[in-house]
Amino acid sequence: MSLARLFLPLIAAACISLPAASWAQQNPAPARPAAAPARPAAPAQPATPPAIGGVQPTLLGQFGDWGAYTASPGGRKVCFALAKPTTSTTNPPNRPRDPPFLFVSTRPAEKVKDEVSIIIGYNFKPASDATVDVGSANFGLYTQNDGAWIKNAAEEAKMVDAMRKGADAVVKGVSSRGTQTTDTFSLKGLAQALDRVAQECR
Repeated sequence: MSLARLFLPLIAAACISLPAASWAQQNPAPARPAAAPARPAAPAQPATPPAIGGVQPTLLGQFGDWGAYTASPGGRKVCFALAKPTTSTTNPPNRPRDPPFLFVSTRPAEKVKDEVSIIIGYNFKPASDATVDVGSANFGLYTQNDGAWIKNAAEEAKMVDAMRKGADAVVKGVSSRGTQTTDTFSLKGLAQALDRVAQECR
């Protein structure tokens, strides 16, 4: 929305002879209009998660950049928080890949809670590791096909806690063709998404 113009019209010649003080009293300058309000940021669009066991997950709620989902493949309930990266780069640049996702999953039937995993969008280089940086914390991941999971399971709770409190998670890996990738995931809304997941999958 454009701001109103601030320029006064030209003054008739007869008015120019008024003393300056009189002119200021009779013709006060118009008040400057308030700045247009900032446009609110568009709400994050829910990521479209891949089907799980042939079942398309149901969105429980969108929280910032994270969605909370549930599905019941084979009758076993699964709940998870999911996000897609806010930025992605490859080296060499512009290499094609499928959409990457970062998951935090809970599977009550298997007594699994807050398992972090990544679908990277390509097959990882065999026997290669990936990494996740959350602030100053670094976590190693083992890879298999197009997936990655934390190497040291004892650190998973620490990783999830860091993600709840952090701003971004930066995932780095190498494809089977040698392409290096860096995906940055916003962590805005993750804590709320995980709380919703915990409500659904107790």
